[in-house]
Amino acid sequence: MSSDPWGRVDEAGTVYVRTAEGEKVVGSWQAGSPEEALAYFERKYEGLVVEIGLLERRVRTTDLSAKDARTAIGHIREQVDQHHAVGDLDALRHRLDQLDQVVGERQEERRVSKARQGEEARRAKEELVAEAEQLADSEQWRVAGERLRALVDTWKGLPRLDRKTDDELWHRFSHARSAFSKRRKAHFAALDAQREEARRTKEKLVAEAQELSGSTDWGPTAARYRELMASWKAAGRAQRDAEEDLWNRFRGAQDVFFQARSAAFSERDAEQRENLTRKEELAAEAEKLLPVTDLRAARAAFRSVNERWEAIGHVPRDARPRIEGRMQAVERAIEEAEEAEWRRTNPEARARAAGLTGQLQSAVDKLRSQVDAARAAGNHAKADKLARELEGRQALLDQALKGLQEFGG
Repeated sequence: MSSDPWGRVDEAGTVYVRTAEGEKVVGSWQAGSPEEALAYFERKYEGLVVEIGLLERRVRTTDLSAKDARTAIGHIREQVDQHHAVGDLDALRHRLDQLDQVVGERQEERRVSKARQGEEARRAKEELVAEAEQLADSEQWRVAGERLRALVDTWKGLPRLDRKTDDELWHRFSHARSAFSKRRKAHFAALDAQREEARRTKEKLVAEAQELSGSTDWGPTAARYRELMASWKAAGRAQRDAEEDLWNRFRGAQDVFFQARSAAFSERDAEQRENLTRKEELAAEAEKLLPVTDLRAARAAFRSVNERWEAIGHVPRDARPRIEGRMQAVERAIEEAEEAEWRRTNPEARARAAGLTGQLQSAVDKLRSQVDAARAAGNHAKADKLARELEGRQALLDQALKGLQEFGG
């Protein structure tokens, strides 16, 4: 008979293993010595130890499911319970019990983690739905559209929830996206209609601008171009490709007109500057007639100057008041000389002036006598009153005498 701390072989070749419940038959051995029998069943025990160690490592370091782990534990436990090995089978059972407890703890941890992840996923999807519903009313079409696409990508990266909850949230999310897409489509359809209307309006503006480009009616045509530009701005924008072409044609027509007008104005300005030089020479010639000493000669000379003046034409607008003012000053001086000559040579006016002077002289002489008489009579109040009246008549007499002198009197 042969034995070790965990087993023995009896004379009949029966192999036993020692357990806490007593000896258990491992098997029968007839092929060799008892020592070889114990060594064989000890190797089977070592195989179980290795198998349990590997399973423990897989449970600790991999994502082995609880179901697969318990299946493996049950398979090893079945071998241990069949007592087909020699060794500390009770220690193996204890290790298997501990491993089964670890698997249970891991299973609970995973359940809690899964529940937590599910709750986090639910909150995340609810937040995505809330943001999508808010974006559904946005008119920031490009920004909101890009954000909604990003929300879809985020949604796809989240774990699924229970079917009912996941379907309800997805329905709200999808409805918000659809509502935004419909509004955006309607907006751009209306915008396309507006742009088409703007294109048609601008085609008409371009046609009129091109028709006006050859006009030489500078003022009214320039005013009409300003009106066309105001209409262009009010029309809004056409489609991008059409807008650039329309603008180039519209602007090109304006450029043709305004370049022609600029050239015409440049030619006109040069002519008017030349006119100004000639009129300045005539103004200087007219100013030499002053002061008027020979009225007839001055009048004739001024008429000659004025005829040449009228034949010259326009001068620059900013110089017009100054140059015309010089001629007008000479003309006024000649007119004043004519009026003075007329007054001096008019017999009727002279007679009226002489008659008025005589009447005023008689009135002055009479008042002076009345003043002297009142003072002689001691009536000073009356004398003062008559003296004031005398003073006024004397002033009128002085003016009449001065006028009479103008007639050579």
